[in-house]
Amino acid sequence: MMSKTTFKFPFLLFLTLFCLAFGQKKNSQDKIVFGKTYTLEELRKTNGFVRCASTEYEDMLQKKDPKRMTEQEFENWIGPLIANAQANKSQNGGIITIPVVVHVIHSGQALGTAPNITDTQVQSQITVMNNDYRKLAGTPGANTSPVGADTMIQFALAKVDPKGNPTNGIDRVNLCQTSWATAAIDTYVKPTTIWDPTKYMNMWSVNFSDAELLGYAQFPSNSTLPGLNTNGGYADTDGVVANYATFGSSTYNDGTFLLSAPYDRGRTMTHEVGHFLGLRHIWGDLNCGTDYVADTPTHRTSNGGCPTHPKANSCGTPDEMFENYMDYTYDTCMNIFTINQKDRMVAVMNNSPRRMELKTSTADLPIPLFANDAELKGERNCSQTACADSPAPVTVQFSLYNRGTSSITSAVITYTVNGGPVQTMNWNGNLAQDKYAIVNIPTGTATGNISAQITSVNGTADQRASNNTASVLIGNIAPVSNTNFTFELQLDYWGSETTWALTNSAGNVLYSGGPYADVPNPNASTPLPTLITENWVLPLNDCYTITVNDSYGDGFYEYEGYYRILNSAGVPIIAGNDFTDTQERKFKVVGALATGEVTKEKNTVGIYPNPVSDILNVTNIANDTKYEIHNAVGQIVKTGTIADQKIHVSELTKGTYFITFKNDKKAESVKFIKK
Repeated sequence: MMSKTTFKFPFLLFLTLFCLAFGQKKNSQDKIVFGKTYTLEELRKTNGFVRCASTEYEDMLQKKDPKRMTEQEFENWIGPLIANAQANKSQNGGIITIPVVVHVIHSGQALGTAPNITDTQVQSQITVMNNDYRKLAGTPGANTSPVGADTMIQFALAKVDPKGNPTNGIDRVNLCQTSWATAAIDTYVKPTTIWDPTKYMNMWSVNFSDAELLGYAQFPSNSTLPGLNTNGGYADTDGVVANYATFGSSTYNDGTFLLSAPYDRGRTMTHEVGHFLGLRHIWGDLNCGTDYVADTPTHRTSNGGCPTHPKANSCGTPDEMFENYMDYTYDTCMNIFTINQKDRMVAVMNNSPRRMELKTSTADLPIPLFANDAELKGERNCSQTACADSPAPVTVQFSLYNRGTSSITSAVITYTVNGGPVQTMNWNGNLAQDKYAIVNIPTGTATGNISAQITSVNGTADQRASNNTASVLIGNIAPVSNTNFTFELQLDYWGSETTWALTNSAGNVLYSGGPYADVPNPNASTPLPTLITENWVLPLNDCYTITVNDSYGDGFYEYEGYYRILNSAGVPIIAGNDFTDTQERKFKVVGALATGEVTKEKNTVGIYPNPVSDILNVTNIANDTKYEIHNAVGQIVKTGTIADQKIHVSELTKGTYFITFKNDKKAESVKFIKK
């Protein structure tokens, strides 16, 4: 394949055993991220870091989905809306508060050990964004520029989670992997952790496989306006991502922060949230390009370090605005959004899907708290023993959170192993509000399900039952109520290199594919091949192995390709993209397990379709069963009794809901989405 080597260099020149970085290097100096090559000159400006990959990420999304708006189409749409906002100031006269959830992705490290950053480090990031977006006097976000703007946009960590329970807006998730390539973040991390993006701005703190990448964001989508190609964008990936070492500000360091200068003052996220709200880089990603903002001067290109004024350029600009948050200067040198940048962000907040819905979200408003309220959260078990020849028993972990106003000094937790006898353990310690402790439970088994429940707190009944139960799955198992699965394969340009096969425990090949056709004469703007999708049926109680091969030895080039397996609910159970010659993943399919109660339940209630427009069909529950439907903040929006196994929900506004079924035998809650 001699024609390929001019675009795709042999992996043996740069690959090492543990190289998982997204940006493969064409030579020892250049770097590729989301298909863009960063030259040595560009990297020198930012101390060798890729400051922001949002533009390249947007280009990649457009290659994957040709229906997604181009930059010019987006500008043609937003331009009149900005003009209208400027003419009618009453549109943006009020302060907009955006509820935020921060997903801290780790692989089992103790709190305060990288990348499991502390609450105070997370909170410092919200403080920085409020300083910067509100131009708060006496903070590093203040400025005296005549075009410097208080954007009237501010941020608050969520106070209620998607189930209607109290939260501090910090969602810690162990995903059993030490670092993440960007394609894996989009295909696995985000879809499995995201909270409703119409109610929360999702932020992720991760350990990038590419240690030189600082962050990236998803640009907003267009509104559903006449004459435009409607594309709601990628709802399950919407948000902003940063390396954990740039998440937060050393200005507020209490001694626990894990940050790296010169990008240690929280401006990576100020910058990326600017993209999330529709701002472009100030130099327009071209020499003397445009950011479509009238009151920012034309920049020749990006700036690094801390330049001095005046800084004239060959574009005819007598002095560049290198302090702007949408440039690439050091964190300590940034301190301005302009009036017209504010106009642009407000137009997005007023018109773009998910952004305009954030304006009405109440997830940042407090809900009533109780004195004694503990939350139990199951921690992902990283054991891969379900398909092993001689699996060993494992110890599982639960997180015990204090969501009440009184300190928790004791708790009683009951649990079952694979539906067996109820066992009891006592926890003692001292947890302040929103703090947590890890509870270890030896299981005596190597596969299955541990269901646990808080039965008392501080010697008395827990005052909130809705967050008292949790479960942990042991081993690499996929519990399902439906044996239908979906296989997705996104090829790179060289499909002839890719083959794959799925085998069962007997070694029989159940499904396979490849090699595929190459894309002729690809370049940086060539769309990726159409996503390959297959529907599979995988019988219960068997182990399966998915093997993906690349004959050239570099996996999916630039990590733009990926594969994943989703269950019938659309949840990824297996995903991969970071490999060289071959990658093998094992999993076991078992029947649906009890996850909400200590006592094992059979015939778990089901609903379909989900998402739903008009009528929910209900299975495994009797007619005349009473139900309550709660919205995302726990408010009852509808009650009734099931008739003909159907519930009409057409009057509900779109969003996330929880329906609770109650009869004389049990109470069970199921989440659904009204579209």
